[in-house]
Amino acid sequence: MGTGNSVRTIEWLGDAVRLVDQTRLPLEFVQKETRDYRDIAESIRRLEVRGAPAIGVAAAMGVALAAAEHRALDLGEFRAEVASAADLLNSTRPTAVNLGWAVARMLDVLGDPTIVDPGDAVRRLTEEALAICDEDRELSRRIGQHGAALIDDGDGVLTHCNAGGLATAEHGTALAVIFAAVEQGKRVRAYADETRPLLQGARLTTWEFQQRGIDVTLLVDSAAASAMSRGWIQKVVVGADRIARNGDVANKIGTFPLALAAREHGIPFYVAAPTTTLDAALASGAEIPIEERDGSEVTDIQGVRVAPRGVSVYNPAFDVTPASLVTAIVTDAGVFRAPYDETLFRDGAAR
Repeated sequence: MGTGNSVRTIEWLGDAVRLVDQTRLPLEFVQKETRDYRDIAESIRRLEVRGAPAIGVAAAMGVALAAAEHRALDLGEFRAEVASAADLLNSTRPTAVNLGWAVARMLDVLGDPTIVDPGDAVRRLTEEALAICDEDRELSRRIGQHGAALIDDGDGVLTHCNAGGLATAEHGTALAVIFAAVEQGKRVRAYADETRPLLQGARLTTWEFQQRGIDVTLLVDSAAASAMSRGWIQKVVVGADRIARNGDVANKIGTFPLALAAREHGIPFYVAAPTTTLDAALASGAEIPIEERDGSEVTDIQGVRVAPRGVSVYNPAFDVTPASLVTAIVTDAGVFRAPYDETLFRDGAAR
């Protein structure tokens, strides 16, 4: 499961990929192995692997698997088949920018004119996928270091959805901040929203805190404002799937009302994300594509129907929190405050 009780969501095994099936947690810890990029694409769609950085790493490894599968072809056919696999992987989920970023890096390698044959390409693509994975682990570590300075001894810290090791190659983003603060000896009281409809907070975030030996209190999403009013929460830290140039943040549905509640109670609202989650091409959150998922995720809980049949369902997977509600954005490059287009997206911090 990694080192220091951290979780390694996805690992390269030389000729296969091993990933944690997050749909089985917390009742079962199940790891799947595959040599087929199509399985990786399906795992991303089914949320067996999820979290913006993690699906980027998974897609990169999927491209490497596709390269290995087609290495017997001539170079032209090889490139066409691997590019087709990359398109499939890139089409799995629309909101997280890390997915397209990682696939684009792999395609850059695929198109390198100095590649002499498919065997050479397989080697280079595998090296690139491993580099993306290693870089993500390092980015998460830096996010934790920078963000821990924002957490005071004795703070109650609330987080939403899952932004821990399960959402990255290791360590996490929002949870990395809390983990690092605890490692520094700070006493932190952790709170986790359940995160409807798929309960990533209840199933995954609480599990990660327990793996670390950190006490955590689970809240239904609608109890967050009440917890704030009682003085239990001093900081809110969440992750992100895409950050627009003005600092608007796309994150799991329910993040926006959490930010509104934090503003009402005068509580700092922090976003933790790697610089790979920044999208300088988008001026504001209005341009971020928001994934809408099947209505059964709302009408059913863990396979049990809880709503009347025939009811209409609105099920966006993400919402956009305006930059005006964000106290600061914590990245591997440091802590940034508004105006984000002049700080976070300046001097090479953004892609």
